[in-house]
Amino acid sequence: MDHIKNKITSEEKYRILVKIGLALTAERNSDKLLELIVKEARNLSNADGGTLYLLDDDKQNLNFKILQNDSMKLSVINAEDTEAHFPPIPLSLDNKPNFTNVASYVALKNEVVDIPDVYKATNFDFTGPKRYDAQSGYHSKSMLVVPLKDQNNQVLGVLQLINAMDSQSGEIITFDCAYTEVITSLASQAAMALINMNLLEELRTLLYSFMKSIATAIDEKSPFTGGHIKRVKILTMMIAKAVNDSPAEPFSNINFSEEELEEIRLAAWMHDVGKIAVPEHIIDKETKLQTIFERFEYIETRFKLISQLLENNFLRQKAELLGSGQSEHEALKNPEQKFSQQIEELNNDLMFVKTCNCGTEFMTDDKIERLEQIAAKTYSLEGRTYPYLQKDELDNLCIRKGTLCPQERMVIENHTTVTWKILSQLSFPKNIANIPEFACGHHERLDGSGYHLKLSADKISLQVRIMAIADIFEALTAKDRPYRQPMKLSKALEILDYMQKDGHIDGDILDLFITTNLYSEYAAKEMFTEQIDI
Repeated sequence: MDHIKNKITSEEKYRILVKIGLALTAERNSDKLLELIVKEARNLSNADGGTLYLLDDDKQNLNFKILQNDSMKLSVINAEDTEAHFPPIPLSLDNKPNFTNVASYVALKNEVVDIPDVYKATNFDFTGPKRYDAQSGYHSKSMLVVPLKDQNNQVLGVLQLINAMDSQSGEIITFDCAYTEVITSLASQAAMALINMNLLEELRTLLYSFMKSIATAIDEKSPFTGGHIKRVKILTMMIAKAVNDSPAEPFSNINFSEEELEEIRLAAWMHDVGKIAVPEHIIDKETKLQTIFERFEYIETRFKLISQLLENNFLRQKAELLGSGQSEHEALKNPEQKFSQQIEELNNDLMFVKTCNCGTEFMTDDKIERLEQIAAKTYSLEGRTYPYLQKDELDNLCIRKGTLCPQERMVIENHTTVTWKILSQLSFPKNIANIPEFACGHHERLDGSGYHLKLSADKISLQVRIMAIADIFEALTAKDRPYRQPMKLSKALEILDYMQKDGHIDGDILDLFITTNLYSEYAAKEMFTEQIDI
């Protein structure tokens, strides 16, 4: 914007402020917004330089944010190494208001200060600017310091403009008081833009914190799967960023924006929110017979009872034979041998049931047939006959893989439906409106055999495909699962390869995951050393 001439009409003022106001409200990046504020203020006043300070949360200090200076060719934005040159300006010194510094004075008094020549000013301490001039060769002269105020007239920060320049001669001149009102109006617009951006950021932070807290609560439900959601989020973002960085097909033209990455990140945090409705004894089911308690203890007690009944029967036979006049040796020979065989067989059956209960090995047809034979055996008590194993016990022990029966697996799988019910009721902003879809789709398979919607490949988005691989890999390599030993890295990658060949997961994403060594990077941080065999 050209330097404003000697006069400015109300119409020109309105037009300028509207234009600047639109630019300020359109900016979404906080650093760029602050930079734009200083830039437009300098354009309005034709100032050579400008500095912006914002009040800290405790309202005790003005913190440096932006520095611009054309002559010095400087543009500093929130630089971490600027503290030595631009330390915070305290609003009080020795428990008294700091009126010696012009910026703190403006913040405290909430008024504009216009200084024609800082070297002739006596009201403020300009030791700092003068020292900087001596070191850099710059010459500070005219200065206009304006407070940034909100709608309640509360100061948010201070805008400091240095060296108004004559547009014709290029000489340093004083700031024209005719434009102070315009600069003040700009400062007010800037303050409102900051408030709006801070409010949006606070709402975003609140939403993010809420989601993280829910995810943490779900992980904390289970002592065996704590950290699963966090690790899936880490893996998901690693893969998403690798997609962005990949120059090869099919990802060369894909570049997730910052908002899209945030959408993926939040969806990963929320992907298991539906597990809040899954009973803990199903999530934590360590053995096949475990429900709210471990039912194998019932079987152990039952087998002890059977052993006692067998012993009682043996002793009864022994007494009857001895009572018939047979010698003890002759009487005990056959019953004792039979009793020993029965007890040995009973103990072997119990150990086999205990092994089947673990769920760490695949149940073959032979194992299931033996379980059925054990369950078919009966014992009698008080005139009634009972099986060695109840039907529900047999059904659970015959689970071929893992510890969940079909009914329990349905409850687990239903967590994606519950996740959808929860997330679809939240009014997400348009820029992250796909969170429910992404979060609920991580168990879908490209061949349509997944859940909960059984989507076909053309209906499964790239974001969902990424999260699916992250979820599977984390589950395979997790070192905190109660029903199996931590899986070796090579075995996990082998299973992923089988799954992509079977049309369950995206082969291109898996190739990227492997060729970029993301699996190795993740393993180094999240797996036991003994798991990493490649």
